[in-house]
Amino acid sequence: MSDDHAEHLQQARAGDGRAFGDLLAPVLDPAFRLAMTMLNDRTAAEDAVQEAALKAWRKLDRFRSGAELRPWFLAIVANECRTARRGRWWGVLRFADLDRLQRGAVTDRGWAERADLDAALDRLAQHHLLALSLYYHLDLPIEEVARVLGCSPGGARQRVHRALAALRPAMAMEVDV
Repeated sequence: MSDDHAEHLQQARAGDGRAFGDLLAPVLDPAFRLAMTMLNDRTAAEDAVQEAALKAWRKLDRFRSGAELRPWFLAIVANECRTARRGRWWGVLRFADLDRLQRGAVTDRGWAERADLDAALDRLAQHHLLALSLYYHLDLPIEEVARVLGCSPGGARQRVHRALAALRPAMAMEVDV
């Protein structure tokens, strides 16, 4: 941890909102990208990151000095996304998107393939989606993925492998002969 980072952390713990904002600024983009991958909805992703920031502010005293902020904050964002997906209205709100896809709104082959991937990711268990998002979408090193997931690097590798194995059947393409 840099001296500047440690100073901002100390100031933030003393109640300085600007220092807390300076601490979070570098991790907001990866946090939003993670939330977008997990929720596939811009408004819901923005809400999840905002709620995670509030929770991080409230729990800043639990953050260990010397630890990296990004894995800690991304874990909070991931928990917030899981909570949002468990919410009562999540399935109702996402149903409209499914209906639009079934009516044929996606005609371009590239868009159709992306819709297939999105649909497969939507069906993927949340813990698998999180592992894939951290490793492939955010391009985090496996050690940092492990810290976000709360496991060893070997455990993180295994989770990414299992997530890929769970995703493959949904992505199997039919071949015309």
